[in-house]
Amino acid sequence: MTANESEIRELLERRTDAQQSKDIDRLLSFYSPDIVYYDVVPPLRFAGTEEVRRNFLRWFDGYKGPISLETHELTIVISEDAAFANMLHLDSGKRKGLAGPVSSMWVRETVCLRRSNDRWVITHEHISIPFDPISFAKSYLLGLLQHVGRRAKLRSSSGRPGRPSRSLSG
Repeated sequence: MTANESEIRELLERRTDAQQSKDIDRLLSFYSPDIVYYDVVPPLRFAGTEEVRRNFLRWFDGYKGPISLETHELTIVISEDAAFANMLHLDSGKRKGLAGPVSSMWVRETVCLRRSNDRWVITHEHISIPFDPISFAKSYLLGLLQHVGRRAKLRSSSGRPGRPSRSLSG
């Protein structure tokens, strides 16, 4: 693992900690002032830290208590001063306005980072939620959960810890 990959993994872990504890100021410290953030809720595109702040506060407000985020299948691709990461998150917690005590869903995420003043910052983020566009079936999400579980089981039995990072240059 390269030093850059270690820095980015640590940044993403600290960002997840800030999300789970709903620490908005700490969370925004990982983002560039000119962040462009695509989400699944209107207006779908958020530009700049003030718009992103309002969107995160809206997300935080949808939960009673903390948010649980498990990161799966993290892949990082790095070049000199640019990096890309994609991952799955299992997003869980007690949501306001939902019948069950705990609700979970899978979220796909792509993050673009730039090294600026000797630190990595997130300049672009894209969030999506997988669903079956024909039936909108919840079973599609459950199938995804089973898929990820099978892949994790296959990896652990093969001795492969996960996908390694790759360099953009080769």
